[in-house]
Amino acid sequence: MTSSDNPFRVGIICGSTRSPRAGPQITDFVYKTIEKHLSTQESNNSNNPPVFPITLELVDIAAFNLPIFDEPGMPQAIADPSGYAHQHTRDWSARIAPLDAFVFVTPQYNWGIPGGLKNAIDFLFNEWTGKPGMIVSYGGHGGDKAAGALRTVLLGLRMRTPERTVGLSFPDKEFGRKCASGEDLGLGEEGSGVWLEEREDIVAVWEEVVGLLTG
Repeated sequence: MTSSDNPFRVGIICGSTRSPRAGPQITDFVYKTIEKHLSTQESNNSNNPPVFPITLELVDIAAFNLPIFDEPGMPQAIADPSGYAHQHTRDWSARIAPLDAFVFVTPQYNWGIPGGLKNAIDFLFNEWTGKPGMIVSYGGHGGDKAAGALRTVLLGLRMRTPERTVGLSFPDKEFGRKCASGEDLGLGEEGSGVWLEEREDIVAVWEEVVGLLTG
């Protein structure tokens, strides 16, 4: 059982690896939305600290510089990271294995998920299995095709995924242009009207993840 000294660790994964990219900004937006929700819960229950404390951690796939999948063995058959042939895989495993749940933040490319995200997922198997995985997609129309494709992958890894996903649609063409060029989207501005309703969706699906994590 977890405790305040050993909280649940949840990785918020940036699924975009291209440059320039909007992924880190949008991932940080999701991170801060959940963080604010957790902080509000803590403030409202200051006399009753949570039985299941949770910490959030940002995970940027791009930082690991993973090559196209090059492990000679099948990840499903590797129970210990020492069984991986390459150091980059062992490093990636060491980042993912200690985490208890994940929030995948992914753009949509041609009705699917980015190759870099799929590649990073495919390097591992047992590090994912059995853990909750929430999906937040984004794109011109919210990235629902990417969300559906990613959910199929996560289920194949035997992860526990909420049926609901969150889609962040670009409010206009100018916003989409800024995303493509990696410009500031203004998501960190206090009172920003971007994705106000979707913030509530993020929190709602997050609570499903908490239920899977603590149930």
